[in-house]
Amino acid sequence: MSKKRKKIVILTEVELKKTISRLTSEVIAKVKKLDNLLLVGIPTRGIELTEVLEKELFAKTGIRVRKGIIDPTFYRDDQNRVGTRLIKSTDIPTPIEKQEILLVDDVIYTGRTIRAAMDALYSWGRPQRVMLLVMVDRGHRELPIQPDFCGKKVPTSKIESISLRLNNVDNEEGVFLNSLLSEDIP
Repeated sequence: MSKKRKKIVILTEVELKKTISRLTSEVIAKVKKLDNLLLVGIPTRGIELTEVLEKELFAKTGIRVRKGIIDPTFYRDDQNRVGTRLIKSTDIPTPIEKQEILLVDDVIYTGRTIRAAMDALYSWGRPQRVMLLVMVDRGHRELPIQPDFCGKKVPTSKIESISLRLNNVDNEEGVFLNSLLSEDIP
């Protein structure tokens, strides 16, 4: 039996742009010195979201916020459950001591990816503060990790998934809920 997915729009392209604008305004309000901020994207869509946020922050403030990548794959405690994907090179462009770090991911689910990303990050040093920005919080947390900045909360079932799609990678833009059609659910 082939599995069919139903794709539901959570945020349109216009709503996504408004949400990104709101999130960057919240970051500007919370971070006192943007030149002490480092945006750190978590693969896969967290990296692209970091690029979008950096451009929006620059447009609003004229300050180029530094950005990097942290791949938490080897720090996960659930690799046998989630499997592995192609590893992205970790790229931290500056010493992180005394830096404010904004971890960026597309979706928070169980919290395990974020915990692994923090473990990976602390192997590079001890930042002044670590904050978390996610586009979507879909619930089902297994760890007590909550985002400081959240685009939208979308309660989901465990068989559903959320995807952030960006024009520069996916040739479409928005946030989508992907659900198995009821006849395919065992």
